[in-house]
Amino acid sequence: MPVEMTKTRFEELVADALDLIPETFQTAMDNVVVLVEDRDPEEPTLLGLYHGTALTERTWEYGGDLPDRIFIYREAILDICESEEDVVDEVAITVVHEIAHHFGIDDDRLHELGWG
Repeated sequence: MPVEMTKTRFEELVADALDLIPETFQTAMDNVVVLVEDRDPEEPTLLGLYHGTALTERTWEYGGDLPDRIFIYREAILDICESEEDVVDEVAITVVHEIAHHFGIDDDRLHELGWG
């Protein structure tokens, strides 16, 4: 059975997960915003999504662009969790996973590192 949780509480968990990111990575994050949405309209079971230009792909032409966006999908995460502790863990994994994409780390490497 999915966990029930308010959007406010879920957003607090996302903020807590962001606080777990080492400071060196936090300061290196550039032009990116993290947003909480209920679901991805095209893939409703998707837990998170990075949309933007990874730091490793930015060239001298990059500039004046709108911020990259990291979406964390609340309802999709709640659907797969059985307890609030599960939600805390899954939010942290999803946040780290999507931030890694911002740094140019692909899914295969994330799976190798255990951040599937």
